[in-house]
Amino acid sequence: MEEKPRLSRLTAILTQLQSSRIVTAKTLAEKHNVSIRTIYRDIRTLEKSGVPVVTEEGKGYSMMEGYQLPPVMFTEDEANALITAEQLVLKNKDASFVQYYADAILKIKALLKGAQKDKANLLKDRIYFTDNYLHQRTSNYLMRIQSALTNFQVLNIEYRSLENKLTNRNIEPFALYSTEEKWLLIAYCRLRKAFRVFRIDLIQKITNTYETFESHNMTLEEYYKSYDKYNASYSNSEDQ
Repeated sequence: MEEKPRLSRLTAILTQLQSSRIVTAKTLAEKHNVSIRTIYRDIRTLEKSGVPVVTEEGKGYSMMEGYQLPPVMFTEDEANALITAEQLVLKNKDASFVQYYADAILKIKALLKGAQKDKANLLKDRIYFTDNYLHQRTSNYLMRIQSALTNFQVLNIEYRSLENKLTNRNIEPFALYSTEEKWLLIAYCRLRKAFRVFRIDLIQKITNTYETFESHNMTLEEYYKSYDKYNASYSNSEDQ
């Protein structure tokens, strides 16, 4: 990746600071293909320009709470990427995901300039993704599960396995992934006392227990390394 002109880099750093709770100098340096020393200078430049960058020793940088910049302007390629993603999302089988993304993209489109809006609408009409099996919706819980995952909330679910066995269990959501247009949830199951993989379209009901749990403090990569393929694999999970 080529180094961006400094003004473009400073603008990109501002955007990243706004969109992340905290970001390290190393991350910024790698993203913009510059040295960490250059990032230090960029941060000082932003501070001298009146941008309230907060430095957390040993952690990284963040933007002062409540500080807002003017709306971000999208390049034509960025706008095209958003429109393409929109058409892909509309084919997803989880109804809640489709609805919330549609609402979000509508707000994003409001930031596009007149000519960009015309091109975005043209692109929307010229992009099509297939293989959704008559647009059948098979789940409606993805967004609720995402919220529980990020807020460390215990969920009670009624789950019907592929063997048509119905169980009721409390779970601690850990991670989500998608395969063949189906969303899968990795969660710690208190009934099995182990991590399990659940197909979201097989969840019959979700109830919030209003109980929270401690973060499992591991990455998805660490999960796969720690648990055998029987528990980690969608195709072999007993909780399909």
